[in-house]
Parts: sequence; structure tokens; C-alpha cells
Amino acid sequence: MVTYKRILLKLSGESLMGKSNYGIDVNRLNEYAQQIIETSVLGVEIGIVIGGGNIFRGLQGVNKGFDRVKGDQMGMLATIINSIALQSAIESMGIKAKVLTSIRMEPVGEYYSKAKAIELMQQNVIVIIAGGTGNPFFTTDSASALRAIEIEANILLKGTRVDGVYSADPEKNPNADRFDEVTFDRAYKDNLHIMDLTAFTLCKENNMPILVFDMNKKGNLKRIISGEKIGTIVRN
Repeated sequence: MVTYKRILLKLSGESLMGKSNYGIDVNRLNEYAQQIIETSVLGVEIGIVIGGGNIFRGLQGVNKGFDRVKGDQMGMLATIINSIALQSAIESMGIKAKVLTSIRMEPVGEYYSKAKAIELMQQNVIVIIAGGTGNPFFTTDSASALRAIEIEANILLKGTRVDGVYSADPEKNPNADRFDEVTFDRAYKDNLHIMDLTAFTLCKENNMPILVFDMNKKGNLKRIISGEKIGTIVRN
């Protein structure tokens, strides 16, 4: 038995760097691919959104003189590079994966639509939705919230390098308290940094729960799907 039949997994681009300062760490990429496959073979339908911060982040580009729109477009392309890398890693392990892009980029990936994503997932194909929302001024957090709602996922799983949501940054404050569960209203009131406000509001208004967990601990994704209480769940 699995707890969730269909999930949207959000991964940060920075997490793909592993111990490097830039780019894609192949070992980390393969670790993620293995966790995703372990979950897929349980019969879970999986959609994935990956950030691009390991290659280029639009806001960082603005600080260096880039136009914001062009900077965000470069960031969208970075997410597509990461998505192709993950697709390749998954397929090398014998499981089907497909990249759908929010901007037209055939033959790199097929143009995204809700119907196509759901059709593929129902055929046990892991769907990686790249290119953010396809629009500037929106983060991949917002894209993951939007896609989770569109594909009618049961939950949005935000894979991070920390094991949940804390009352303060646990890397700066060792006395910070970790929440097992928190409401959207409490998280907003206490200014808990979970996702950007656009993504957060989308999830709150559409009753899409968010589970924040440590993706870097091997087996965590499968444990969550199997019903273990890992990380912090945020819901209404």
C-alpha cells in the first residue's frame, strides 16, 4: 500500500551540485534517480520539477546587469538542462522518463500540457516538467505548485537538504524547533520560509499539501510513500 498515488516532486537545482560549487554532480544525480525509481516501481505516478540554480538563477543575473526577463529565460533553459540530465539518469536504469517543456523546444522535449502529463504518468512514465511556468518573474517553486495542482497530485513533495520546516534556520540556530506539521496560516504568520509567496498561496487556495523533507538521505522518498512520518507537512 502507498500513501500517495500521484505526487509532484520539487527538486532544487543547487541540490544537484552535490559537494561541487557549480553544475551537476553525477553521483548525486544518480542517487536521486535511484530514489525516484524505487518510488515509481511501487506504482506511484510521478511528476518532477527541477530548479536551475546550479547553472543560472535569474535574480543573480539581474545583480550582474542582466535584464530580468532575459535572466529568467536563461534560468528556464537551465532547468531544462537539469531535466534532461535527470531523464538520462533514470532511463539508464531501465525506467521510462519523459521531459515536457513549458516553452516549445522540440525535439529536446515535448510541449507541456496537463492531458499529456497525466496520460504519460498513467502509463508509468516518469514525467519531468521543465522550463518553469514558461514566464519570467515566476520561480520554479511557483511552477511546482502550479503543476502539482494541474496534474491533480495528492501532494507536493519538496526535497531539500534539511529534514523539515524549522522555527528558524537550523544551519544558523541550533536551537531552532522542527515542526512535524504546520498550517499554511501559521507558516505565513511566523514567516517560515518554505516556498515563495506565489507558490504558497497557490497551494493554500487549492488545498495542495506540501511535505518538506531531506531528499539527500537515501530512501526517504520511498519511506514517505510507504507511510512513514518524515519531514514537515504543511496544509490547511
